[in-house]
Amino acid sequence: MSTPHHRVAIVGTGFSGLGMAVRLAQRGEHDYVVLEKADDVGGTWRDNRYPGCACDVPSRMYSFSFEQKPDWSRDFATAGEIWGYLRDVADRYAVRERIAFGADLRVAEWDEGARRWRLEAADGRTWTADSLVLGVGALHEPRLPDIAGLDTFAGELMHTANWPEGDDGLDGKRLAVVGTGASVVQLLPEVAPRAAHTTVFQRTPAWTMPKHDSLWSVARQERFRRYPWMQRLVRWRTYWELEARAPMFVRVPGAAKLVARMATKRLHRHVSDPETRAKLTPDYRIGCKRILLSDDYWRTFNRPDVSLETAAITAVEPAAVVTADGTRHEVDALVLGTGFDVKGSYERMDIRGLGGRRLNDEWSDGTRTNLGITVDGFPELYLLLGPNTGLGHNSVVLMIELATRYVLDRIEESRRTGPRVTTRAAVDRFVTEMGERSSHTVWSTGCHSWYLDDKGRNFTLWPGSTVSYWWRTRRAGKAGLVPVPSVGTNPTTDASTDAAATTALPGSTEKETEHVLAQ
Repeated sequence: MSTPHHRVAIVGTGFSGLGMAVRLAQRGEHDYVVLEKADDVGGTWRDNRYPGCACDVPSRMYSFSFEQKPDWSRDFATAGEIWGYLRDVADRYAVRERIAFGADLRVAEWDEGARRWRLEAADGRTWTADSLVLGVGALHEPRLPDIAGLDTFAGELMHTANWPEGDDGLDGKRLAVVGTGASVVQLLPEVAPRAAHTTVFQRTPAWTMPKHDSLWSVARQERFRRYPWMQRLVRWRTYWELEARAPMFVRVPGAAKLVARMATKRLHRHVSDPETRAKLTPDYRIGCKRILLSDDYWRTFNRPDVSLETAAITAVEPAAVVTADGTRHEVDALVLGTGFDVKGSYERMDIRGLGGRRLNDEWSDGTRTNLGITVDGFPELYLLLGPNTGLGHNSVVLMIELATRYVLDRIEESRRTGPRVTTRAAVDRFVTEMGERSSHTVWSTGCHSWYLDDKGRNFTLWPGSTVSYWWRTRRAGKAGLVPVPSVGTNPTTDASTDAAATTALPGSTEKETEHVLAQ
């Protein structure tokens, strides 16, 4: 049986993968395959289903510009509703029929002779493709804490990133919750009323702001359905409201201090016990870690059956959690809210480029890309929501769509001229720029967060506004891209070649980009 070949192979069916597939079809390219390791679409929003799981970006922004949903149930959609939205997109745009489910991509190798990608899934299925687009995301590989004895715990053990279908084992139990990040802020108010007692083990307190979530009325849903321009107008207004937060993450005097004062006052109103309040008060600059949204997280600590523990966990026993002060906290169930392995999505795959170079080896000292999209030495490989394209103030779906447009242009170009690859010089410039720009942001003030790698370098977030990323992907054109070299040679790193390759994008592409931001 021959190996099927496609113009484009897409990996993942979250916002990145589905958005790429839809946009390909809209440009008339239907020769693509989507590889999905699970048995349904949805990515992060299929896999995350812990109680209270929801988006912390307004629904009207956390959705595709080309597929606005007029009947969201509330301002901040739940995980289940977002998952339903993505499934509807897959069906509406006939993407599902081009998805290979259960295809857990493990090996992707650039064949220098055939000038195409050879792909192999864990079950042995293979494909080839001219271009490979990775929309694998970063928030689905659970990160397990390195705690002695964790594997000996005899009670219910759960992770927010891998929640079981049934969680009745929490009801009426003595519950330990490890972590106080985004997942726990949503989870705790939901599970605390069900447990006999809940102990929250906190390493670092979180800055929390009000969510101001509200239900959408039937009248509002009908209005948006009948008059789509009204929803686009509200979306545009929301975009600028969120974009106005960007200065808080740059060292703009007064911006962060004002928000921190508001959050601190709110903490004093919501938590009655002075000792608990002091433990919940962050001692780092707001924005250094992810700012969390909740209307009831802090209030949960007023419950008599909820306690907060700040001593470090040193061990887990079959029926207890032991802290550094020697205290044994007897518990029946243990919930880990310890987040995700951000780089794990790429590390689980063996991606080989020119000369057999492995992506994991190339990134062993830190992720390196150009625009968070392309990697030197890896022809026709494109990343969506790649390094340095996450956001702390607005919707990452915007960044996905802007990167998608850039990738579409490059794929069209390669179809005309042959495969192309990013130069080392272009990547070096971008990495240097990200370091310099990040040094002027709140993330460089010394606090540790998942935004930073082991060396304290920001590899996750875009250090600027979405407008600036729009401008960069709009004007970058072919800069830094050169024809794939002959077998046995390396791509040029000469800066003059990068400059010579720079051209303006077609006008139709610029209009499409503006369309993404304007809706």
